[in-house]
Amino acid sequence: MTFEPLASDFYAYESLLSEREREALAELRAWLEADVRPVIDDYWERAEFPMQLVEPLAGTGAMSFAWDETAPFENSAVFRGFVALELARVDASISTFVGVQSGLATGSLAVAGSPEQRREWIPKLASGELIGAFGLTEPLSGSDSARGLRTTARREGDEWVLNGEKRWIGNATFSDITIIWAKDVADGQVKGFIVPTDTPGYSASKIEGKISLRAVQNADIVLEDVRVPERLRLQRADSFRATASVLRLTRAEVAWSAVGVAIGAYEAALAYAKTRDQFGKPIASHQLVQDLLVKCLGNITASLGMVVRVSEMLDRGEQRDEHSALAKSYATARMRETVAWAREAMGGNGIVLEHGAARFFADAEALYSYEGTREMNTLIVGRAITGSAAFV
Repeated sequence: MTFEPLASDFYAYESLLSEREREALAELRAWLEADVRPVIDDYWERAEFPMQLVEPLAGTGAMSFAWDETAPFENSAVFRGFVALELARVDASISTFVGVQSGLATGSLAVAGSPEQRREWIPKLASGELIGAFGLTEPLSGSDSARGLRTTARREGDEWVLNGEKRWIGNATFSDITIIWAKDVADGQVKGFIVPTDTPGYSASKIEGKISLRAVQNADIVLEDVRVPERLRLQRADSFRATASVLRLTRAEVAWSAVGVAIGAYEAALAYAKTRDQFGKPIASHQLVQDLLVKCLGNITASLGMVVRVSEMLDRGEQRDEHSALAKSYATARMRETVAWAREAMGGNGIVLEHGAARFFADAEALYSYEGTREMNTLIVGRAITGSAAFV
C-alpha cells in the first residue's frame, strides 16, 4: 500500500520510519478511515464502544506492535508513537482502548510478568482473544498512587486475598482480565495481580455522564475478598517501581496521542475553512483564520518534535521518567490550546459533531489529565532539574 505523508507532519518526521513501518502505518490509516471514522461519532454520542471493531483492529497489528515475547520492541518506539498518533487522529477513544490493551495491561505483563506469564497472556491480548484493563487509580488515590494506594493484598497459603476499590479503569466493563495493583499488608509494598474478571468478589460498573472519551468504557471496580492464586501474581512486581516502569513507557505514547488529537482537530478546521464562505470568499483566505490555523500547526510541529525525540531516547535506552513526563505535560497542554483554536476557527459549527472538531475538543480534556496530570508531570521534571522534590 502506498504511504502518503500527512500534510500536518510539516517537518516530515515520518521520513524517520523504515519502509516496512511506513507500509504498516499506511495499512492502519486506511483501515481507520474506512471502518472507524464513518461510525465513531455515533458511538461517541451514545457513549458505547464499537466492540465489532476489536477483531479487525487486532488484525491491523495495532495491539501487538508494542510487545513480542521473542523480540520485544521489534518495531521502533518512534513507529509505535506514530501508531498512537494515527489512532488518536481519527478517534481518541480507540487510541485509549489500544493504549490500555497493548500499553498498560500488556505492558504490565511484559515489564513485571515471569517468562511463563508473558508467554501465556501476551499473545492472547495482542490477538484480541482477551481484553485487558489496568487497575491502579482509586476513588481516593490518583496522583498519590505511589504512597496512597488503599487496595490491599493479603497472602493466605498459595492464594492472595484482594480488597479495595478502583476508579476510572478503562475497558473494565468488558475486560476478561484486569491487572490489579494492591499493597501487600505484610511488607507495605505494591504488587500486581492478573485478575480474571469472573472471579468471585470482583465487580465493575460503568461510570456514566462523561463529557470526554465517551466511547471509552471507564468503570468503578469493587474487590471483596477476591482470591487470586500465587501463579497470577506478577512475579517481577515487588514494589511500586514496577508500576512506575510501565507508566514511564506508556506516558510518552499518551503524548503521541495528544499530538494525534491536535492533528485531528486541526485537519477538520482546515478542511472546513476551505469550504466555508463568508463575505464572499472561503474563510481560509481571511487573515485571522489563517493565524489560528498556523498557531495550531506550530503547536503540532513543536510537540511532534518533542515526542519523536523522547521515543528515540527510549529506543536507545536513554529515556528517564522526567523525559516522558515533560513530553506528556507539554504535548497535552499544546493539544488543549490547539483543539480550542480549531474549534474557534469553525465558529458555532465547531461544537457540532458532524463538522469534525467537537469530539477532539471534548476528548482533549481526558488526555490532559490521565496518565499523570500536567501538575504531577511538572513536578517530576522539577525534581529532576532542581534536585528537590516538591510533591508535598
